[in-house]
Amino acid sequence: MTETFKYGAALAADIEARWQDHWEREGTYEAPNPSGSLADGSGRAKLPKKFIMDMFPYPSGAGLHVGHPLGYIATDIYARRLRMTGHNVLHTLGFDAFGLPAEQYAVQTGTHPRISTEENIGNMRAQLRRLGLGHDTRRSVSTIDPEYYRWTQWIFLQIFNSWYDERAGRARPIADLVAEFESGARACPDGRDWSDLTTAERADVLGGYRLAYASDAPVNWCPGLGTVLANEEVTADGRSERGNFPVFKSRLRQWNMRITAYADRLLDDLEALDWPEAIKLQQRNWIGRSEGARIDFTIPAAEGAGDNGGADHTVAVFTTRQDTLFGSTYMVLAPEHHLVDAIVPGAWPEGTRPAWTGGHTDPGEAIAAYRKRTAAKSDVERQADAREKTGVFTGAFAINPANGERLPVFIADYVLMGYGTGAIMAVPAHDARDFAFARAFDLPMRCVVRPTDERGTDPAAWDDAFVSHDAEIIDSSGPGVILDGLDVPAAKKRMTAWLEQEGVGEGTVNYRLRDWLFSRQRYWGEPFPIVYDEDGIAHALPESMLPLELPEIDDYSPRTFDPEDADTRPETPLSRNREWVEVELDLGDGPRRYRRETNTMPNWAGSCWYELRYLDPRNSDRLVDPEVERYWMGPREGMPLGGVDLYVGGAEHAVLHLLYARFWSKVLYDLGHVSSAEPFHRLFNQGMIQAHVYRDARGFPVPAGEVEERDGRWYHGEEPVDRELGKMGKSLKNAVTPDEICAEYGADTLRLYEMAMGPLDVSRPWDPRAVVGQFRLLQRLWRNVVDETTGGTVVVDEEPDEATLRVMHKAVDGVGRDLDALRFNTAIAKITELNNHVTKQNRVPRTVAETLVLLIAPLAPHIAEELWHRLGHTDSVVHRPYPQADPAYVVDETITCVVQIRGKVKARLEVAPDISETELESIALAHPAVRGALGDAGIRKVIVRAPKLVNIVPA
Repeated sequence: MTETFKYGAALAADIEARWQDHWEREGTYEAPNPSGSLADGSGRAKLPKKFIMDMFPYPSGAGLHVGHPLGYIATDIYARRLRMTGHNVLHTLGFDAFGLPAEQYAVQTGTHPRISTEENIGNMRAQLRRLGLGHDTRRSVSTIDPEYYRWTQWIFLQIFNSWYDERAGRARPIADLVAEFESGARACPDGRDWSDLTTAERADVLGGYRLAYASDAPVNWCPGLGTVLANEEVTADGRSERGNFPVFKSRLRQWNMRITAYADRLLDDLEALDWPEAIKLQQRNWIGRSEGARIDFTIPAAEGAGDNGGADHTVAVFTTRQDTLFGSTYMVLAPEHHLVDAIVPGAWPEGTRPAWTGGHTDPGEAIAAYRKRTAAKSDVERQADAREKTGVFTGAFAINPANGERLPVFIADYVLMGYGTGAIMAVPAHDARDFAFARAFDLPMRCVVRPTDERGTDPAAWDDAFVSHDAEIIDSSGPGVILDGLDVPAAKKRMTAWLEQEGVGEGTVNYRLRDWLFSRQRYWGEPFPIVYDEDGIAHALPESMLPLELPEIDDYSPRTFDPEDADTRPETPLSRNREWVEVELDLGDGPRRYRRETNTMPNWAGSCWYELRYLDPRNSDRLVDPEVERYWMGPREGMPLGGVDLYVGGAEHAVLHLLYARFWSKVLYDLGHVSSAEPFHRLFNQGMIQAHVYRDARGFPVPAGEVEERDGRWYHGEEPVDRELGKMGKSLKNAVTPDEICAEYGADTLRLYEMAMGPLDVSRPWDPRAVVGQFRLLQRLWRNVVDETTGGTVVVDEEPDEATLRVMHKAVDGVGRDLDALRFNTAIAKITELNNHVTKQNRVPRTVAETLVLLIAPLAPHIAEELWHRLGHTDSVVHRPYPQADPAYVVDETITCVVQIRGKVKARLEVAPDISETELESIALAHPAVRGALGDAGIRKVIVRAPKLVNIVPA
């Protein structure tokens, strides 16, 4: 018997390459726009639309491992299902190609970042194509393309030239604000007329309103790398992820985005989005809206004799516990607070305790030394509850407005400038961190909230603070305000009213969210379209000068410094190209000399808006055609804020990328450039493919492919190694490339295996031994249609029997519902069941064979296309209508199946009496209650007694 027509690796490779070429040649996956250069005459743009997106990949030199395409395969399957159900589907993929890795590689090798990045993009495109992903390649973009970042710069200028009008609740052009100042409709901050201000003064005023503005901002400065680092690039112990150098807090002139202006809208609009509740919660916590009060404490001139020239200072505090004001016994400022230098006296006040001075005889020396120690700590380390509390007395005292008491003012690293006002009123009896600080510095504590336990009201006898929002206020009476006897909510209300009446505070709302630091001292990023005149005033480049392209430079390396020298400052690579930096331009008032901005935008910039460029990638006249944007992303029933229909990616981007993209979308919406107020309507987080990591006695990973199992242990050569389950990656030497699996089994097998491993949103271990199971499914499918000897079909033009019809229509019904719900593992189980039923038949009816091919087409498109044509069709299976189930054959009695974990019932399933063990196991493991009960625990064994019992034994 010849094996010429047997489905094996060689035949799979031939089929897959041939159909990939055909699809590309025919433009099979091209999604037409209703207008513009991507419109066509097919009429497909009149169909219901669906916009499916994956999160931007970064083109790593290591290429893809099998964990990367998990989400890409899932969205491809979903998109194929939608095409077969009569939708015009936009599905494409681009590359987020600016960023630090390419720049690091350039520094190490001398290769220009563009060269290495474009090579990586080419490699990844080839890998993705081999997977049979149905992307509209005409729409693919790369953030490093000047025609792409031209529009990134254009959006930056829209933000720069805008301000948030709180009265209107939206962004407006900065010209509108200028008109208000000119007309007197809005008063200038210092009360002068707009016409009396100099050009520089006007620029400063507008900078206080602009949504993109420059200011002295606290940054993570790493002298050992010569660059400022983002928070995510700093480890919890305050060192750089790359190189393990110390990182210091410093202040630099930086660009910022005023995302805080949108805090409430970012919170409120979450309710209309179809996102996982866990992601919504993370965003809510990151924004951190809290209601409380601002309280003004006065530091009299005599109490803080720094450079205040005899004037009193006011320190504003934000607190959510204004009801405990009478319990405040000291105050703490962040070491970076701007008032610290102003209030520090020349000598310690009489009676200052030695423990408060940090061992210094001079207050200024004590403050400087403490600040230097604090600068070497990360925010996470500073706020760790378990660490020892440290601080230094400033030598100044503040006055409690409620009772007139003098409160010593300290600086301490557990107070951050990034939250509230950078100052706190310390109430040690009722705050755990204040309690620990008070104990460490022997500070008084006063109980003002009656404990509901047996501890009594003397904090000196307590082991920790008493914190309650449901208790009685005590010992809290002063001139004009009495809180005694009130509960906490009532006391808050009364205290807020008193603060406002006395003019020493007001009720207010605070946010944890800070404005977005938008500068990087690096080369490989988008240049800012900003120049400065001789007075240092920032000017926006006109649109006609975009894109402002990155200049060619020979040295991409940042200038490094002594890693311990926190007083150094970064030197940006762009600043070395003086011909580019110093430029003569005519911005409308004649040729003048300007200096370009030498920072670059962060890697987040290009991914804040890429969904819009996918819509209209060839438009050179505008960001996106309005009709095209409304068609793909505009609001509609069930999507009141518009956006992408489905966005799939990792949960690690829950906050930063998603929050930044939402902010940019809202600004563009406010300014009338788009109709969608949100970028992504539905969000789905796929899990992770994990792999075993093998470590030697030193704890170093060894190549997983070289490890052997012997008698229940693992060996690398003759050396025993330990095994653990972890991430897949090059550094852990356990990466498996999709190319390897495609070469051995074919892309369709890889696609099926990754989807069959388990529910899409949970992590799962890679098991190379299990891949063959999906390969055998495809081999059986092939034999059900093709004669392996002749290559002809084996189907017959006969009507299927009732049993086959019932199995087939149940599969059609179940697989369709599973694909729509992204339950690809259970869809594969149902297809397997139908395929197995067909395998047992002597003759395969054509209608059954065609139905089977159409069912599997979204999951395994290459073999489906090949079989569809071998069955005599000339059209593509890609746009063929998906089978419809006949309800008469779907209806069946059900049986209740009990799912147990450790013998306890966790779920009950209604299943068909003839359900297979494989499908029953898949359904049970996918049930939310079962997944919740298992948590992160692995599974040692699953015992299935179809159709009535599934017993799961955790690892």
